[in-house]
Amino acid sequence: MPDAPPHPFAVLTPDFLLAAVEGQGFACDGRLAALNSYENRVYQVGIEDGEPLIAKFYRPGRWSDAQIAEEHDFCVELAALELPVVAPLPAADGATLRHYQGLRFALFPRRGGRAPELDCPDTLVTLGRTLGRIHSAGAVRPFRHRERLDAHSRGHDSIELIAADFIPDALRAAYASVAREVLARVEAAFAALPDITWIRSHGDCHPGNLLWRDTAPHFVDFDDAVMAPAIQDLWMLLSGERAQAELQLAELMAGYLEFHDFDPRELRLIEPLRALRIIHYAAWLARRVDDPAFVQAFPWFNTERYWGEHILALREQLAALAEPPLRLL
Repeated sequence: MPDAPPHPFAVLTPDFLLAAVEGQGFACDGRLAALNSYENRVYQVGIEDGEPLIAKFYRPGRWSDAQIAEEHDFCVELAALELPVVAPLPAADGATLRHYQGLRFALFPRRGGRAPELDCPDTLVTLGRTLGRIHSAGAVRPFRHRERLDAHSRGHDSIELIAADFIPDALRAAYASVAREVLARVEAAFAALPDITWIRSHGDCHPGNLLWRDTAPHFVDFDDAVMAPAIQDLWMLLSGERAQAELQLAELMAGYLEFHDFDPRELRLIEPLRALRIIHYAAWLARRVDDPAFVQAFPWFNTERYWGEHILALREQLAALAEPPLRLL
Protein backbone atom coordinates (compact mmCIF):
# COMPACT_ATOMS: atom_id res chain seq x y z
CA MET A 1 0.00 0.00 0.00
CA PRO A 2 1.53 3.36 -1.01
CA ASP A 3 2.42 5.85 1.70
CA ALA A 4 -0.04 8.66 2.29
CA PRO A 5 0.99 11.96 0.68
CA PRO A 6 2.56 14.51 3.04
CA HIS A 7 0.20 16.98 4.66
CA PRO A 8 0.12 20.38 2.87
CA PHE A 9 1.48 22.08 5.98
CA ALA A 10 4.54 19.80 5.99
CA VAL A 11 6.34 22.36 3.79
CA LEU A 12 6.22 24.97 6.56
CA THR A 13 9.86 24.68 7.55
CA PRO A 14 11.73 27.68 8.98
CA ASP A 15 13.36 28.32 5.59
CA PHE A 16 9.97 28.24 3.86
CA LEU A 17 8.43 30.65 6.37
CA LEU A 18 11.28 33.13 6.19
CA ALA A 19 11.31 33.02 2.38
CA ALA A 20 7.55 33.62 2.23
CA VAL A 21 7.71 36.69 4.46
CA GLU A 22 10.90 38.10 2.94
CA GLY A 23 9.32 37.69 -0.49
CA GLN A 24 6.82 40.31 0.63
CA GLY A 25 9.57 42.87 1.19
CA PHE A 26 10.29 42.35 4.90
CA ALA A 27 13.76 41.69 6.31
CA CYS A 28 13.42 38.83 8.81
CA ASP A 29 15.85 38.52 11.69
CA GLY A 30 15.53 34.72 11.90
CA ARG A 31 13.32 34.55 15.00
CA LEU A 32 10.27 32.31 14.58
CA ALA A 33 7.69 31.14 17.10
CA ALA A 34 4.73 28.89 16.34
CA LEU A 35 1.53 30.18 17.94
CA ASN A 36 -1.42 28.19 19.22
CA SER A 37 -3.49 27.39 16.13
CA TYR A 38 -4.73 24.11 14.69
CA GLU A 39 -7.09 24.98 11.85
CA ASN A 40 -4.47 27.16 10.18
CA ARG A 41 -0.80 27.63 11.01
CA VAL A 42 0.21 30.87 12.67
CA TYR A 43 3.72 32.12 13.44
CA GLN A 44 5.34 35.15 15.01
CA VAL A 45 8.15 36.30 12.73
CA GLY A 46 10.90 38.63 13.91
CA ILE A 47 11.59 41.64 11.68
CA GLU A 48 14.87 43.55 11.59
CA ASP A 49 14.53 47.02 13.09
CA GLY A 50 10.80 46.59 13.57
CA GLU A 51 8.02 44.92 15.49
CA PRO A 52 7.44 41.22 14.82
CA LEU A 53 4.71 40.24 12.38
CA ILE A 54 2.13 37.47 12.62
CA ALA A 55 2.03 35.21 9.57
CA LYS A 56 -1.13 33.15 9.14
CA PHE A 57 -1.08 30.31 6.58
CA TYR A 58 -4.55 29.20 5.55
CA ARG A 59 -5.54 25.54 5.47
CA PRO A 60 -5.88 24.51 1.81
CA GLY A 61 -9.40 23.69 0.68
CA ARG A 62 -11.26 25.21 3.62
CA TRP A 63 -12.15 28.68 2.34
CA SER A 64 -12.15 30.04 -1.19
CA ASP A 65 -10.13 33.14 -2.05
CA ALA A 66 -13.41 35.09 -2.20
CA GLN A 67 -14.39 33.96 1.30
CA ILE A 68 -11.01 34.92 2.75
CA ALA A 69 -11.18 38.27 0.96
CA GLU A 70 -14.54 38.97 2.60
CA GLU A 71 -13.07 38.18 6.01
CA HIS A 72 -10.16 40.54 5.33
CA ASP A 73 -12.38 43.30 3.92
CA PHE A 74 -14.62 43.14 6.98
CA CYS A 75 -11.62 43.49 9.31
CA VAL A 76 -10.20 46.38 7.29
CA GLU A 77 -13.62 48.06 7.31
CA LEU A 78 -13.86 47.73 11.08
CA ALA A 79 -10.32 48.97 11.64
CA ALA A 80 -11.07 52.02 9.46
CA LEU A 81 -13.87 52.81 11.91
CA GLU A 82 -11.20 52.81 14.66
CA LEU A 83 -12.52 49.61 16.18
CA PRO A 84 -9.96 47.44 18.04
CA VAL A 85 -9.77 44.73 15.37
CA VAL A 86 -6.47 43.24 14.20
CA ALA A 87 -6.71 43.61 10.41
CA PRO A 88 -4.36 42.09 7.81
CA LEU A 89 -1.63 44.28 6.37
CA PRO A 90 -1.92 45.17 2.67
CA ALA A 91 0.79 44.35 0.15
CA ALA A 92 2.16 46.94 -2.27
CA ASP A 93 -0.73 46.25 -4.65
CA GLY A 94 -3.29 46.62 -1.86
CA ALA A 95 -4.08 42.89 -1.62
CA THR A 96 -4.19 41.32 1.83
CA LEU A 97 -4.23 37.67 0.71
CA ARG A 98 -0.73 36.61 -0.30
CA HIS A 99 0.59 33.47 -2.01
CA TYR A 100 3.82 31.51 -1.78
CA GLN A 101 4.52 28.17 -3.44
CA GLY A 102 0.90 27.04 -3.45
CA LEU A 103 -0.05 28.23 0.04
CA ARG A 104 -2.11 31.30 0.89
CA PHE A 105 -1.18 33.51 3.82
CA ALA A 106 -1.70 36.89 5.41
CA LEU A 107 0.44 39.13 7.57
CA PHE A 108 -0.85 40.91 10.65
CA PRO A 109 0.64 43.35 13.16
CA ARG A 110 1.39 41.75 16.50
CA ARG A 111 -0.96 42.69 19.31
CA GLY A 112 -0.28 41.49 22.83
CA GLY A 113 -2.79 41.22 25.63
CA ARG A 114 -4.38 39.02 28.24
CA ALA A 115 -7.70 37.27 28.59
CA PRO A 116 -10.57 39.60 29.56
CA GLU A 117 -11.93 39.42 33.08
CA LEU A 118 -15.49 38.40 32.31
CA ASP A 119 -16.52 38.58 35.96
CA CYS A 120 -15.84 42.34 35.92
CA PRO A 121 -18.94 44.45 35.09
CA ASP A 122 -16.87 47.25 33.52
CA THR A 123 -15.17 44.75 31.22
CA LEU A 124 -18.52 43.38 30.07
CA VAL A 125 -19.90 46.86 29.41
CA THR A 126 -16.82 47.70 27.32
CA LEU A 127 -17.12 44.44 25.38
CA GLY A 128 -20.79 45.17 24.81
CA ARG A 129 -20.03 48.65 23.45
CA THR A 130 -17.39 47.26 21.09
CA LEU A 131 -19.62 44.45 19.85
CA GLY A 132 -22.45 46.94 19.36
CA ARG A 133 -20.21 49.00 17.08
CA ILE A 134 -18.98 45.90 15.23
CA HIS A 135 -22.54 44.74 14.65
CA SER A 136 -23.65 48.20 13.58
CA ALA A 137 -21.05 47.99 10.80
CA GLY A 138 -21.82 44.34 10.16
CA ALA A 139 -25.47 45.14 9.51
CA VAL A 140 -24.68 47.60 6.71
CA ARG A 141 -24.32 44.89 4.04
CA PRO A 142 -24.23 41.09 3.93
CA PHE A 143 -21.43 38.71 3.12
CA ARG A 144 -21.84 37.37 -0.40
CA HIS A 145 -19.49 34.40 -0.18
CA ARG A 146 -19.16 33.37 3.44
CA GLU A 147 -21.45 30.89 5.19
CA ARG A 148 -24.72 31.44 6.98
CA LEU A 149 -24.67 29.87 10.42
CA ASP A 150 -27.68 27.55 10.51
CA ALA A 151 -28.73 23.95 11.04
CA HIS A 152 -27.60 22.98 7.56
CA SER A 153 -24.07 24.41 7.62
CA ARG A 154 -23.29 23.43 11.21
CA GLY A 155 -25.70 20.56 11.87
CA HIS A 156 -26.83 18.28 9.05
CA ASP A 157 -23.45 18.05 7.30
CA SER A 158 -21.67 17.40 10.60
CA ILE A 159 -24.06 14.68 11.76
CA GLU A 160 -23.93 12.96 8.39
CA LEU A 161 -20.12 12.81 8.49
CA ILE A 162 -19.97 11.56 12.09
CA ALA A 163 -22.67 8.92 11.61
CA ALA A 164 -21.15 7.59 8.39
CA ASP A 165 -17.50 7.25 9.36
CA PHE A 166 -16.83 7.70 13.07
CA ILE A 167 -19.48 6.51 15.52
CA PRO A 168 -18.70 2.99 16.88
CA ASP A 169 -21.34 0.39 16.02
CA ALA A 170 -22.28 -0.03 19.68
CA LEU A 171 -23.21 3.67 19.92
CA ARG A 172 -24.67 4.20 16.46
CA ALA A 173 -28.36 3.92 17.43
CA ALA A 174 -27.97 6.14 20.50
CA TYR A 175 -26.14 8.80 18.49
CA ALA A 176 -28.67 8.77 15.66
CA SER A 177 -31.56 9.17 18.09
CA VAL A 178 -30.21 12.03 20.18
CA ALA A 179 -28.58 13.89 17.27
CA ARG A 180 -31.80 13.75 15.26
CA GLU A 181 -33.83 15.08 18.20
CA VAL A 182 -31.37 17.88 19.00
CA LEU A 183 -31.30 19.02 15.39
CA ALA A 184 -35.10 18.95 15.18
CA ARG A 185 -35.27 21.25 18.23
CA VAL A 186 -32.66 23.57 16.69
CA GLU A 187 -34.55 23.78 13.40
CA ALA A 188 -37.82 24.47 15.22
CA ALA A 189 -36.19 27.32 17.16
CA PHE A 190 -34.95 29.01 13.99
CA ALA A 191 -38.24 28.36 12.17
CA ALA A 192 -40.10 30.14 14.98
CA LEU A 193 -38.10 33.31 14.21
CA PRO A 194 -38.25 33.63 10.41
CA ASP A 195 -37.84 37.42 10.47
CA ILE A 196 -34.74 37.76 12.66
CA THR A 197 -31.88 39.82 11.25
CA TRP A 198 -28.72 38.12 9.96
CA ILE A 199 -25.58 40.25 10.04
CA ARG A 200 -21.88 39.95 9.37
CA SER A 201 -20.41 38.73 12.65
CA HIS A 202 -17.15 37.51 14.17
CA GLY A 203 -18.70 34.07 14.45
CA ASP A 204 -16.28 32.60 17.00
CA CYS A 205 -16.29 35.26 19.71
CA HIS A 206 -15.03 33.27 22.66
CA PRO A 207 -12.62 34.72 25.25
CA GLY A 208 -9.61 33.11 23.52
CA ASN A 209 -10.16 35.43 20.56
CA LEU A 210 -10.13 38.54 22.74
CA LEU A 211 -6.92 40.22 23.90
CA TRP A 212 -7.32 42.80 26.66
CA ARG A 213 -4.81 45.65 26.51
CA ASP A 214 -4.91 48.57 28.93
CA THR A 215 -8.65 49.32 29.14
CA ALA A 216 -9.85 47.91 25.80
CA PRO A 217 -10.27 44.58 24.01
CA HIS A 218 -8.66 43.62 20.73
CA PHE A 219 -10.69 41.22 18.58
CA VAL A 220 -8.57 38.71 16.67
CA ASP A 221 -9.08 35.75 14.34
CA PHE A 222 -12.10 36.46 12.15
CA ASP A 223 -11.45 33.16 10.36
CA ASP A 224 -15.00 31.99 11.17
CA ALA A 225 -16.71 35.26 10.23
CA VAL A 226 -20.24 34.34 9.22
CA MET A 227 -23.75 35.61 8.60
CA ALA A 228 -25.52 35.03 11.92
CA PRO A 229 -27.94 36.55 14.42
CA ALA A 230 -26.24 39.08 16.69
CA ILE A 231 -26.54 36.76 19.69
CA GLN A 232 -23.89 34.48 18.14
CA ASP A 233 -21.17 36.96 19.18
CA LEU A 234 -22.62 37.43 22.66
CA TRP A 235 -23.58 34.07 24.12
CA MET A 236 -20.03 32.68 24.34
CA LEU A 237 -19.16 35.51 26.75
CA LEU A 238 -21.74 34.23 29.26
CA SER A 239 -20.95 31.58 31.85
CA GLY A 240 -22.10 30.04 35.09
CA GLU A 241 -25.58 29.32 36.34
CA ARG A 242 -28.66 31.04 34.96
CA ALA A 243 -28.68 33.93 37.47
CA GLN A 244 -25.00 34.70 36.82
CA ALA A 245 -25.44 34.52 33.04
CA GLU A 246 -28.38 36.94 33.18
CA LEU A 247 -26.33 39.44 35.18
CA GLN A 248 -23.49 39.16 32.66
CA LEU A 249 -25.96 39.61 29.82
CA ALA A 250 -27.33 42.75 31.46
CA GLU A 251 -23.84 44.29 31.63
CA LEU A 252 -23.10 43.38 28.00
CA MET A 253 -26.40 44.88 26.89
CA ALA A 254 -25.80 48.07 28.88
CA GLY A 255 -22.91 48.78 26.51
CA TYR A 256 -24.25 47.08 23.38
CA LEU A 257 -27.48 49.07 23.19
CA GLU A 258 -25.55 52.34 23.12
CA PHE A 259 -24.54 51.53 19.53
CA HIS A 260 -26.87 48.88 18.11
CA ASP A 261 -30.38 47.57 18.60
CA PHE A 262 -30.95 44.05 19.88
CA ASP A 263 -33.96 41.84 19.26
CA PRO A 264 -34.62 40.08 22.61
CA ARG A 265 -36.24 37.17 20.76
CA GLU A 266 -32.72 36.11 19.79
CA LEU A 267 -32.19 34.94 23.37
CA ARG A 268 -34.22 31.88 22.37
CA LEU A 269 -31.36 30.95 20.03
CA ILE A 270 -28.60 30.70 22.65
CA GLU A 271 -29.10 27.00 23.37
CA PRO A 272 -29.76 26.09 19.70
CA LEU A 273 -26.52 27.85 18.76
CA ARG A 274 -24.69 26.06 21.57
CA ALA A 275 -26.07 22.75 20.29
CA LEU A 276 -24.77 23.48 16.78
CA ARG A 277 -21.37 24.36 18.22
CA ILE A 278 -21.18 21.02 20.09
CA ILE A 279 -22.08 19.08 16.95
CA HIS A 280 -19.84 21.12 14.66
CA TYR A 281 -16.83 20.83 17.00
CA ALA A 282 -16.95 17.03 16.90
CA ALA A 283 -17.18 17.10 13.10
CA TRP A 284 -14.34 19.64 12.93
CA LEU A 285 -12.09 17.18 14.76
CA ALA A 286 -13.29 14.36 12.53
CA ARG A 287 -12.42 16.28 9.37
CA ARG A 288 -8.84 16.78 10.60
CA VAL A 289 -7.85 13.21 11.46
CA ASP A 290 -5.25 13.28 8.66
CA ASP A 291 -3.49 16.31 10.19
CA PRO A 292 -0.54 15.22 12.37
CA ALA A 293 -0.99 18.29 14.57
CA PHE A 294 -4.52 17.21 15.45
CA VAL A 295 -3.46 13.66 16.22
CA GLN A 296 -0.87 15.01 18.63
CA ALA A 297 -3.10 17.66 20.21
CA PHE A 298 -6.28 15.57 20.50
CA PRO A 299 -5.12 11.99 21.18
CA TRP A 300 -8.40 11.22 22.97
CA PHE A 301 -10.49 11.90 19.87
CA ASN A 302 -12.32 9.07 18.06
CA THR A 303 -12.23 6.66 20.96
CA GLU A 304 -15.37 4.92 22.18
CA ARG A 305 -15.11 6.91 25.40
CA TYR A 306 -15.01 10.18 23.46
CA TRP A 307 -18.14 9.35 21.49
CA GLY A 308 -19.93 8.17 24.62
CA GLU A 309 -19.20 11.51 26.27
CA HIS A 310 -20.29 13.34 23.13
CA ILE A 311 -23.65 11.56 23.19
CA LEU A 312 -24.01 12.46 26.87
CA ALA A 313 -23.27 16.11 26.05
CA LEU A 314 -25.98 16.06 23.38
CA ARG A 315 -28.48 14.58 25.85
CA GLU A 316 -27.65 17.33 28.34
CA GLN A 317 -28.04 19.91 25.60
CA LEU A 318 -31.41 18.42 24.71
CA ALA A 319 -32.51 19.20 28.26
CA ALA A 320 -31.11 22.74 27.98
CA LEU A 321 -33.10 23.27 24.78
CA ALA A 322 -36.28 22.64 26.75
CA GLU A 323 -35.48 25.33 29.34
CA PRO A 324 -36.93 28.87 29.03
CA PRO A 325 -34.51 31.40 27.49
CA LEU A 326 -32.45 33.87 29.50
CA ARG A 327 -34.14 37.17 30.37
CA LEU A 328 -32.96 40.70 29.80
CA LEU A 329 -32.86 42.24 33.27
